[in-house]
Amino acid sequence: MHSESGIKMAGLYVHIPFCGSRCSYCDFFSTLKLADEGQRYVEAIIAEARLRRDELRGEPLRTLYLGGGTPSLLPLPLLSQLVDGLRDALDLTGIEEFTIEANPDDVTPEWCSALPSLGVNRVSMGVQTFEDHILRFIGRRHTAAQVVRAIADLRGVGIDNLSIDLIYGLPGQTPDTWVHTVEQAIALEPSHISAYGLTYEEGTRLWWQRERGEVQEVPEEVCIEMYHELVKRLHDAGFEHYEISNFALPGYHSRHNSSYWDETPYLGLGAAAHSYDGSVRRSNPSSLSAYLDSIAAGEVACVVEELTVWERYDERVMLGLRRKAGVDVETLREDFGDRLARHFVREVRRHVAAGNVRQEGASRYVLTDRGILLSDSVMRDVMWDED
Repeated sequence: MHSESGIKMAGLYVHIPFCGSRCSYCDFFSTLKLADEGQRYVEAIIAEARLRRDELRGEPLRTLYLGGGTPSLLPLPLLSQLVDGLRDALDLTGIEEFTIEANPDDVTPEWCSALPSLGVNRVSMGVQTFEDHILRFIGRRHTAAQVVRAIADLRGVGIDNLSIDLIYGLPGQTPDTWVHTVEQAIALEPSHISAYGLTYEEGTRLWWQRERGEVQEVPEEVCIEMYHELVKRLHDAGFEHYEISNFALPGYHSRHNSSYWDETPYLGLGAAAHSYDGSVRRSNPSSLSAYLDSIAAGEVACVVEELTVWERYDERVMLGLRRKAGVDVETLREDFGDRLARHFVREVRRHVAAGNVRQEGASRYVLTDRGILLSDSVMRDVMWDED
């Protein structure tokens, strides 16, 4: 496995699938059964950590990420039990970045006060928009005012590494209201902002509302305008655009997510969690009962998939083009051989000519601002088609 940083940093991801309610756009695996299954689930995570610790191959864990679902929904005694159990099962002494995802309405002064003693030093908050009527429409439980209070409470206990998630292209959003959301986010002085274009995932409530004509999609040209405003305003505020959807102040890139993009090894625990060691991907079932039953039987729940050289190449170029670092052809040649390196160069040339990709130095290729908006088609062209 190659990492362009030259440093292997293993990460640990823990999926907390519980939610208080379902957002209309979300198709991630989640469940409303926290009260019924929360205790059993936390015990299963700890047991799974013991079952699978050898997969880390002695690599020191550098990042820990509690994602979901809604990890901030876990009662503090359960959250504490989870972290203590992980410490017993795995070596967490080298953790440099410990992130927990949170909904603003869960962020109470009591919750904030508990985080430093658990080792949490970064919070990623699902804000989405600062327009209260849109928040209500998409099923979010918080208000814009609660975001402001949550940020203040977290800073009050010394947690300054704060990330805000935003979504553009939401029903009812306009370029003006989007600019207001971006400016509100900047004014809160987070260290990191992630911003995603809304996708209508089949089977979600929002998808059905569109199918029935109850909501209208924001036109593509308006979404493009929103993206340009986002990039410009975050650039002017000092943020580095280091991945298609991610912006950070200098020194505040998400180390955990960067490990996914750099292909460094990570272990995923919990229902629907994924793991990767550079050549083998492991995925846990997206079913609470199937996951809990496997762990209770003392069995690893995951399905193992050995990636082919072509699949690893596809992953490399896709992840590389998403990042500011781009794709280095000489590294492709070293890791995958001449044939695939030549394929990449042959296919990427037309996008260089079209202004979607620029060449940096002798062998590195990076998406341009125009190319970012066409990234799916660029990636499709440079990936390997076995047919």
